[in-house]
Amino acid sequence: MTKISVNQRSVQIFRVMLSGIFLVASLSHLFNIEKTLQKIDQATFKGIAYLFGDPTYLIILSGIAMLIGGLSLMVGFKTKWAAIILAACLIPITLTVQVGQIDSLGPLFKNIAIFGGLLLFILNDFKITQKT
Repeated sequence: MTKISVNQRSVQIFRVMLSGIFLVASLSHLFNIEKTLQKIDQATFKGIAYLFGDPTYLIILSGIAMLIGGLSLMVGFKTKWAAIILAACLIPITLTVQVGQIDSLGPLFKNIAIFGGLLLFILNDFKITQKT
């Protein structure tokens, strides 16, 4: 396997920038539950959210998970696990709210791009090494 060299600072900046969307979304989920519930109710595949019962609990749970995962990713603590948790939140949200919105494909592809960023941290182990 070929070894790829990546600038550590770029990984740190990417982590912080990627975490931002989850931190903002988590606050929206936790402080605007009704608005988030309306988005689900207007979605083509809202049935996915209702498979688990009242989606209000899923909104709160995903808000907490995105807050913890986003903070962890931002500071670089357990980044692989943080990315896994965030991906686990992103997939059902994308399937429920973005898939089926033919008139606005931008949010769908935004989530696909975000998932790609999370995959970078899931599939790679970025260890900080000191240069001597």
